[in-house]
Amino acid sequence: MTDYIGYEALTQAAMRGVVREALRQAEKGSAPPGDHHFYITFRTKAPGVKIPDHLVEQFPEEMTIVVQHQYWDLEVHDGHFEIVLKFNRVPQHLSIPYVALTRFVDPAVNFGVSFEKPASGEDATVVAPALESDKAESESQDAPEAGSDDTVVNLDAFRRK
Repeated sequence: MTDYIGYEALTQAAMRGVVREALRQAEKGSAPPGDHHFYITFRTKAPGVKIPDHLVEQFPEEMTIVVQHQYWDLEVHDGHFEIVLKFNRVPQHLSIPYVALTRFVDPAVNFGVSFEKPASGEDATVVAPALESDKAESESQDAPEAGSDDTVVNLDAFRRK
């Protein structure tokens, strides 16, 4: 077995750290600083995700939440974050591990990162600063559209073949 450095996994872990730090900035105040707001997409059935059953039924694969003005009790931990959001005017507690994330977008600064795991042999893509979240864009009227000058970095391009 050949030893190798798993740069793909290291990059994914580092980008999850970026998400954690952005959430810590939001945790300090009652809203993310300035015009920042976050669209966070996660796998609803991933290990460690704790959300009400009716939300899992409504969103059996993925769910996108918005962290902007209407959230409460944001707690940022090393391996997960917890937040209270209202769904149909009813507050719901969510606990989401960072490893369950598939996308994070901050449209205020046109930054986004995708954590979707590729199928075996496919490319892994980290998106920065492109908006790689069709769901986030479709759920927000004020999300900017991805333009032609977006940058997508394909990690496979840097891999030895």
